[in-house]
Amino acid sequence: MVESQDREQIRQLLESVRAAGRTALTAPEGKIVADAYGIAVPGEELARDIDEAVAHADRLGGQVVLKIVSPDVLHKTDAGGVVVGVTGAAAVREAFCRIVENVRAYAPDARIDGVQVQQLVPPGQEVIIGAVTDPTFGKVVAFGLGGVLVEVLKDITFRLAPVTADEARSMLDSIGAAEILRGVRGAPPVDRWALAEQIRRVSQLVTDFPEIAEVDLNPVIAAPEGAVAADIRILLATEAVKERRTYGREEILASMRRLMEPRSVAVIGASNEPGKIGNSVMRNLIDGGFAGEIHPVNPRGDDILGRKAYKSVTDVPGEVDVAVFAIPAKFVASALEEVGRKGIANAVLIPSGFAETGEQALQDEIVAIGERYGVRLLGPNIYGYYSTWQDLCATFCTPYDVRGGVALTSQSGGIGMAILGFARSTKTGVSAIVGLGNKSDLDEDDLLTWFGEDPHTQCIAMHLEDLKDGRAFVEAARATVPKKPIVVLKAGRTSAGAKAAGSHTGALAGDDAVYDDILRQAGVIRAPGLNEMLEYARALPVLPAPKGDNVVIITGAGGSGVLLSDAIVDNGLSLMEIPPDLDAAFKAFIPPFGAAGNPIDITGGEPPSTYEATIRLGMEDPRIHALVLGYWHTIVTPPMVFAELTARVVQEFRDRGIEKPVVASLAGDTEVEEACAYLFERGVVAYPYTTEKPVAALGAKYRWARAAGLLT
Repeated sequence: MVESQDREQIRQLLESVRAAGRTALTAPEGKIVADAYGIAVPGEELARDIDEAVAHADRLGGQVVLKIVSPDVLHKTDAGGVVVGVTGAAAVREAFCRIVENVRAYAPDARIDGVQVQQLVPPGQEVIIGAVTDPTFGKVVAFGLGGVLVEVLKDITFRLAPVTADEARSMLDSIGAAEILRGVRGAPPVDRWALAEQIRRVSQLVTDFPEIAEVDLNPVIAAPEGAVAADIRILLATEAVKERRTYGREEILASMRRLMEPRSVAVIGASNEPGKIGNSVMRNLIDGGFAGEIHPVNPRGDDILGRKAYKSVTDVPGEVDVAVFAIPAKFVASALEEVGRKGIANAVLIPSGFAETGEQALQDEIVAIGERYGVRLLGPNIYGYYSTWQDLCATFCTPYDVRGGVALTSQSGGIGMAILGFARSTKTGVSAIVGLGNKSDLDEDDLLTWFGEDPHTQCIAMHLEDLKDGRAFVEAARATVPKKPIVVLKAGRTSAGAKAAGSHTGALAGDDAVYDDILRQAGVIRAPGLNEMLEYARALPVLPAPKGDNVVIITGAGGSGVLLSDAIVDNGLSLMEIPPDLDAAFKAFIPPFGAAGNPIDITGGEPPSTYEATIRLGMEDPRIHALVLGYWHTIVTPPMVFAELTARVVQEFRDRGIEKPVVASLAGDTEVEEACAYLFERGVVAYPYTTEKPVAALGAKYRWARAAGLLT
């Protein structure tokens, strides 16, 4: 706990730095902040001349480090402003002069406040602890391997700040070189508590002082006896962060209910002319069977597709829940004013020609109108949306009416249509398909809040290029994940945003690295590509949640067993170590030239009875928690025979209350495609010609189960 007087001291210090026109704290100023927050740093003193440097070095004792102190030199090493391991008065004098000369040559106009004389920290493992202000997620804390190789190794992990003590400890295990911290080749382990505390305290510092843009402790020397930050760099923000308009949970649910379950829809720009967007939207609403009221709005029409047309939305009788815009961008603002005066809750803005084409001012105008009247905006620049359980097809694209439990969203129209085609070809029932486009207002956290409560939705899959408010998304995801899985495809894996960073931590905080760790922190399943996102969304509602980690492979082909084992490892799953009694039980069903163990290879020439007996044993034994089946097409056991017996056995056990996730890889001629479709429809996730996909789907289910707290 930081005392109020310490916080006030830091606040005054930061204000004085700003008043001096600076954005970087000097090393002595950084030590003041570190001391207030209990961030361990070496003993040090500021020397303004050579004699002071000698006196400070003598008082500190042993070897010392000399560092330039200048508000104009951020990267001291680059300027030749650091000398390590100095002992004795003569060496201190020489190092002092050399540092000052180097810096004057490097930056002739730099102000020099003096030279910092610092105790040399004993050797240990060098790590980096820092914090940055991410444009999407706000304050983010970082931990990784440090020292001079930090930007080469890039072994670093991120979390939203502030972190709890448990979250800080989890960061120590989230880097690739985590084993080094536990001690390798006879080296003792580092003080994990001390390291985690440094992380937690830095995260609290940047939370308490939003004006701090970046903090860099590099290196932190981690040893068995503690963790000491040998260098601290603190940068201040150059401008205040613009506050985003936020809505409470109940406000979001109220407006989203009217969007997704409307009783009345107005189409602004409705048309009788085929080929017009307004005509396509009207046709889809009418032909899709929407049972609510449909009101065409067009100042030049009296009757559109057999419905009375209104010259203005304000002329429409009664209450309207949604206004769908199918007019050019330049007319949207004036029509939105009328929507606002009418008290319509939602505007679905199909037109393009806003921020995506450089017309930011036009988009800002409609956002201001929406906020003034309390109208939530979906879009602009979207294909519309589908709410299948309401028979609502408010889009100019192809209709889709297969109801199911998957909610799909996309920022891109093209991706939206890929989603539609996939859903149709795989017979994936959906609860909704929503285009987000420019996300001028409504975005992923609004949709997550709704889909999390929607009884028709079992799984949520989202394509996104960015998040407007990463923290709101994480908050909504954390509330949703315990109830249903969220799959995200994040496009744009680039660290271009790090180019202008002023610290090591900032340079490492590329967009994708931060997204990856924080989405995982929120319990979200990140898909590596579009097909994976769609396949996870299709598979996750089919698979029951696992009750433990023991995965068993039963295969008719040894080669498939090896590949399936590789996929198990790649997806972070655990192959069960088969105990002797279970090993003997499996051996009773397979030929002598087969192989028990795990994978269990029953060989390819076995009849259906062998497949059935081994699958039945896998379902029966409570020590087995998930089954991965590898099938090899033979005439002895044809694909549909395998599919039918597998589905029947799995269903028998489900009827008895025994549910386990079962996935299957089918290798063979084209008949395996029909067999896979048959299995999928009956609760077994099956794919032809691949060993990777079924195990990846199982891995995604396991990741969700852990995030939801169903597995420890």
